[in-house]
Amino acid sequence: MAKQMQKTSMFIKQSPGDYENGDIQKKLDDDGRPKRTGTWVTASAHIITAVIGSGVLSLAWAIAQLGWVAGPAVLMAFSFITYFTSTLLADCYRAPDPVHGKRNYTYMDVVRVYLGGRKVQLCGLAQYANLVGITIGYTITASISMVAVKRSNCFHKHGHHVKCQTSNYPFMVIFACIQLVLSQIPNFDKLSWLSIVAAIMSFAYSSIGLGLSIAKVAGGEHVRTSLTGVTVGVDVSGSEKVWRTFQAIGDIAFAYAYSTVLIEIQETIKSSPPENKSMKRASSIGVSITTLFYVLCGLIGYAAFGNDAPGNFLTGFGFYEPFWLIDFANICIAIHLIGAYQVFAQPLFGFVEGWCSRNWPNSKFITSEHAVDVPFYGIYYLNFFRLVWRTAYVIITAVVAMIFPFFNDFLGLIGAGSFWPLTVYFPIEMHIAQSKTPKYSFRWIWLKILSWVCLVVSLIAAAGSVQGLIQSLKTYKPFQTQE
Repeated sequence: MAKQMQKTSMFIKQSPGDYENGDIQKKLDDDGRPKRTGTWVTASAHIITAVIGSGVLSLAWAIAQLGWVAGPAVLMAFSFITYFTSTLLADCYRAPDPVHGKRNYTYMDVVRVYLGGRKVQLCGLAQYANLVGITIGYTITASISMVAVKRSNCFHKHGHHVKCQTSNYPFMVIFACIQLVLSQIPNFDKLSWLSIVAAIMSFAYSSIGLGLSIAKVAGGEHVRTSLTGVTVGVDVSGSEKVWRTFQAIGDIAFAYAYSTVLIEIQETIKSSPPENKSMKRASSIGVSITTLFYVLCGLIGYAAFGNDAPGNFLTGFGFYEPFWLIDFANICIAIHLIGAYQVFAQPLFGFVEGWCSRNWPNSKFITSEHAVDVPFYGIYYLNFFRLVWRTAYVIITAVVAMIFPFFNDFLGLIGAGSFWPLTVYFPIEMHIAQSKTPKYSFRWIWLKILSWVCLVVSLIAAAGSVQGLIQSLKTYKPFQTQE
């Protein structure tokens, strides 16, 4: 029986005759798409890859701004908020019933079903602007880690007093070339192996940073720490203390956010046991492991460096020796970010390709698949539109990263704009709509209070990000070699 091998960005369209074939039917889910094969294990790997970014190594700086009391309290508060709202969002994947309802394939689809109207466009704007920003930011951050390897060897050879300046640009090109290949992975469901590798890398460099911090503390070197963090008049001015506190709160809040890709992750999970149950389990494991690493790296890092904690104690050279271990940790960071780039880029790829398929269904350039026999891989279905569009996207993100190497400051502002709506507001509003929570009931009131508190946090973090961006723009010199 001839099969029509046409495919959109996310699934293969089968001809009617295929559904009469028992073998084919067994390979399809209840919505006619190929059976999902993901489990809570692969979902946990996706979450850890998305959440434990190289930002874990900057938490010592964040704790230094907040101190021994507020630092751990903020970490624990946002871990709870993230887990709680992720469970609400997981129940919204199917509608109206969380177990037997109709599937929704993207965050925008979920918002369209439960809230509708202008909120769908606002959700899309917040989600995809954040995804674009993150992929550009990861291009910059990965290149910084690659540069750190070269600088580490330079410091070891010539001494710590040497500047060892190295350009980021060649490493951005290397990172982009790797992404050109990986971006041809058809969809999120085929990404599990990369997320597992990336999750292992995140554990590796986090553990190295933690181990080096413990060794530094055990060495008995005296550092200044306090209950309230950096001291006004000694370490910073009064205004700097305020801005840094805002930035630290924002860094911690956004370090947990993975709601931008939660629905897309859940879309990869097989239906038995129910997807929402598996996703909640994955969220529990992912957030718990993340919180453990954040607390350990943040607190022990602060104990090791005190109020002078660097922004990143691996790429910022809080440690110089053993240089080979620093090199290995930075290589792990780069590998992790290679996988994390795909975790955040795939939903954007799928959105654009799905939109084009719906608007130009008869275009062979957009919808046709061409079977290619790839050595050591098997049959790969090549789509020319996917090839051209994804290649162009990777090139554009790399060019933007090269032109604006301070983009990570701007990323904080994008994160501030997306944290509240995507992580808090939409999950809470959709839960209220799904559960038909009575207006002004106790549960309705405290959910609304939680949402408003998080809105204030986002505004505070946005203010801190704007101030940091202004400072970066004042000192920015285009195409200057970056350290």
